[in-house]
Amino acid sequence: MDKEKIILAYSGGLDTSVILKWLANKGFDVIAYVANVGQNEDFAAIEKKALATGASKVYVEDLREELVTDYIFPALQANTIYEGTYMLGTSLARPIIAKRQIEIARKEGTVYVSHGATGKGNDQVRFEFGYYMHMPEVKIISPWKDPEWLSQFEGRSDMIAYAKKYDIPVKASTKKPYSEDENLIHISHEAGILEDPSLRADDDVYSLTLSPKEAKDEETLLTFTFEDGIPVSVKNENDQTVVTDPLEMILYLNKMGHDNAIGRVDMVENRYIGIKSRGVYETPGCEILWKAHHNLEGITMDKEAMHLRDSLMPKYSELIYNGYWGAPEFEMLRSAFTVSQKHVTGTSKVVLYKGNVIFAGVESPFSLYDEEMGSMDKAGGYEPVDCKGFININAIRLIASSKRG
Repeated sequence: MDKEKIILAYSGGLDTSVILKWLANKGFDVIAYVANVGQNEDFAAIEKKALATGASKVYVEDLREELVTDYIFPALQANTIYEGTYMLGTSLARPIIAKRQIEIARKEGTVYVSHGATGKGNDQVRFEFGYYMHMPEVKIISPWKDPEWLSQFEGRSDMIAYAKKYDIPVKASTKKPYSEDENLIHISHEAGILEDPSLRADDDVYSLTLSPKEAKDEETLLTFTFEDGIPVSVKNENDQTVVTDPLEMILYLNKMGHDNAIGRVDMVENRYIGIKSRGVYETPGCEILWKAHHNLEGITMDKEAMHLRDSLMPKYSELIYNGYWGAPEFEMLRSAFTVSQKHVTGTSKVVLYKGNVIFAGVESPFSLYDEEMGSMDKAGGYEPVDCKGFININAIRLIASSKRG
């Protein structure tokens, strides 16, 4: 009798390596799926380890280009930020990982999938919502919510013992006593020694950005060209480098952000399941991109359209954070944000300097900015006396409220 196939989202770390062997020992034909979303890993070594641990097949999928064009850029059009600080680096990568996992499951003719996300975090929700949205009939084995698994593995020491029993190579190190997750957008540092929010993260926690103290004492001027809110090129005016490919652009901006100490965030956030957690993030390239985009919107977006979009952005970011990428309400908002960007076309210049992204000028053929109208030195453009009636009409309710008080 043929074994039931199961597609495991596999990273090569301790958790998913033990899960792979555990699923194989339960009688599954385990197919390992490794998503390349820009993490700094040796994918050939991960594939070799998966096969050695018991996988019958390994898929290594390069999802980086699609991550940029279909996930990062739509989030950029809304300047999406969660709780005013977090640029959703992990949240944006999870939907594409889940989507491709289901595509592989369909290709392999199975409805079984598995992942290694814990029962306290957000990723379990993001992965499983993604599975259900792409395969309603999916069957999910989530070990960290499985009573059989939990009775066998209380923590890391139990998994290390299991790995030794089955000759699974383990990198047991205390060099970084916290958890990290890296992709094209960012790297996150959480848990372990970072769980005390009263303590500042040491400089050696950070890996994608220099400290402002170490960054060069020199400005870097970048010129972005946008079309309908999407970046089509970036030019370094210092050395004349021009990048137009979407993926190469993000990689280049990550390098610029690293060199200029841009993108560090340290915050306590609210997870979907209600737990507060402390996260230390580095988002060097996207912080530059978000700010350049936002600057261009200043001259190209209608006031009411911008304010409506900005009022809806927190909900949009919450949907992404909570794993609802692709849900009906998400698609409705995404369509509105796409429409809002139809005149966000032009150039936006920013200066990078020791952790800062500084406005350096914007231009657009669709600019709504009228220098004469906006000037404090000229009276032209409209009749100032009209403001008397405007103020009187809009003050009616304030006067009534004041009389009542």
